[in-house]
Amino acid sequence: MSAQRPVGQPLLVVIDPAARVMDGESVRIAKDVLCGGSPSVKIALPESEEEAVRALEHRGRRRPVVVGDDAALLRTVRALYGARALGEAVVGLVPVGRSTALARALGVPGGAVNAARAVLDGAERELDLLLDDSGGIVLGALRISSATPAWLMPVERRARSLARTFSLHGHPTGLAMRGVQRLRVEADGVVLADLDDCVEEVSVSMAAPGLAEVLVRRDGAAPAGPVHARTVTVSGRDFRYTADATSAGPVRRRTWTVMPAAWRLTVPRSF
Repeated sequence: MSAQRPVGQPLLVVIDPAARVMDGESVRIAKDVLCGGSPSVKIALPESEEEAVRALEHRGRRRPVVVGDDAALLRTVRALYGARALGEAVVGLVPVGRSTALARALGVPGGAVNAARAVLDGAERELDLLLDDSGGIVLGALRISSATPAWLMPVERRARSLARTFSLHGHPTGLAMRGVQRLRVEADGVVLADLDDCVEEVSVSMAAPGLAEVLVRRDGAAPAGPVHARTVTVSGRDFRYTADATSAGPVRRRTWTVMPAAWRLTVPRSF
């Protein structure tokens, strides 16, 4: 974490529309604290993602502050990356909304008052991110799992249901009860699983600075690893994955690369 303290900068406070609907009182408190502690605050009330992106692109020298949930934070980081401004901006966040687990994992405190004070008086934390070969960004972790029923194709769901029916009636069945996929998983070119392996789950998360931690779980076995790598490539039959709790895919191949110290976030100085 940098020791620099982002004090006295003008702010652009982007208030996510979902936050205004979900918890207007927390939004009001955050505005009061931020306006009372900064020499200049501009409030943006976008009604769509496009409006939020335009506000960020025209922020000038103002430091961006997001009042919203994890999804609003992700949209902000993606917008800044797309505008080639992610490295120069220090992002502030006041978590308001249903999903704030990513914010907590990154060190942002809960509660509008504490989070707003961290924006004003906290320290800059340099953070890595994962960039995939389609331009997607992951701030926390990603997971590939064939055991999630919502991700299965309709024919696979019917097969699972049939297998359960036969099992309940005491009939043997050759259909796997556990979800498995044939995936090739490479970490910095080293093969961790190949297409002849039955893979239940692949998880990739941030580890030491500049490295991702990769875990591969084969059918019925303990996870192999962890392995630390700068690039992770997964390929195989169409697969889906979750990135920061957002579902993506199906794809047949995807490569994620760690971008070291790619962005900065304000967190409490005691973090």
